[in-house]
Amino acid sequence: MGFFEAIILGLIQGLTEFLPVSSSAHLRIAGEFLPSASDPGATFTAITQIGTELAVILYFREDIARILGKWFGQFRSSKGAHADTIDKNDPDVRLGWLIIIGTIPIVLVGYFAQDYIRSTFRSLWLVAIVLIVFGIILGVADMLGRRVREINELSYRHGILIGLAQMLALVPGVSRSGATMTAGLALGYTRTAAARFGFLLAIPAVFGSGLYELVTAVTCDPVLDAAEGCGAGYGLAETAVATLVAFGVGFAVIAFLMRYIQRGSFLPFVVYRILLGSTLIVLLSIGALQPL
Repeated sequence: MGFFEAIILGLIQGLTEFLPVSSSAHLRIAGEFLPSASDPGATFTAITQIGTELAVILYFREDIARILGKWFGQFRSSKGAHADTIDKNDPDVRLGWLIIIGTIPIVLVGYFAQDYIRSTFRSLWLVAIVLIVFGIILGVADMLGRRVREINELSYRHGILIGLAQMLALVPGVSRSGATMTAGLALGYTRTAAARFGFLLAIPAVFGSGLYELVTAVTCDPVLDAAEGCGAGYGLAETAVATLVAFGVGFAVIAFLMRYIQRGSFLPFVVYRILLGSTLIVLLSIGALQPL
């Protein structure tokens, strides 16, 4: 049954990671309806996100190679008549710095708030509320945002603000892509620009978190660390299967989303978030689900 559940959760992770609906919230909710009827846990969630971030790297491989090339190129010596020089104000150099700087807030909060991330933040009451609240905020930003700025116009101030928004994704229900895209839209960027920077910004944070949790799971002692569950009930084999499934499905979803937002709005996702959060509140109110 572990592999069956892992495949289902991998599908859910891949389907929801890039849509502004919160993959961590969906994994948290889905766990209650699977045969084991338990929370997959923060460790399982973080590791499977490695799969979806590999999909980001594959999809944006040309952008990533260009940004890395120019970012490292700024440090090359400019000696010689034909030496290549990279302007430190080049948009790709700036993007490289912003991805680094914008990652700092979520790393710091993620490290120091581990106890809350593994417990309080996973309350279904909190998940339901933030699904609704941040869904409404996304809808307002999408409706009122000017949507005139492109990614090559991203300033340091705006990049840092979007990085702070990403920090909110530590709470299941907020949505990493939803938070960064909401901030981007509110700052006047196009839907495509906001999504593109949000996906690139997530790479170091998600890989860092996933690898940290992977090391934790591998080195976990089933007896000494029984309270942590060494991955909350799923072994490394099941988690690996879920991660592979998330990679394949995630690549298809990111390709769909980048095409969709060129013309479509975020309204369907806003409506979905409100309906899901409301349904969750009803189920919690009647005792069909327990918050923790």
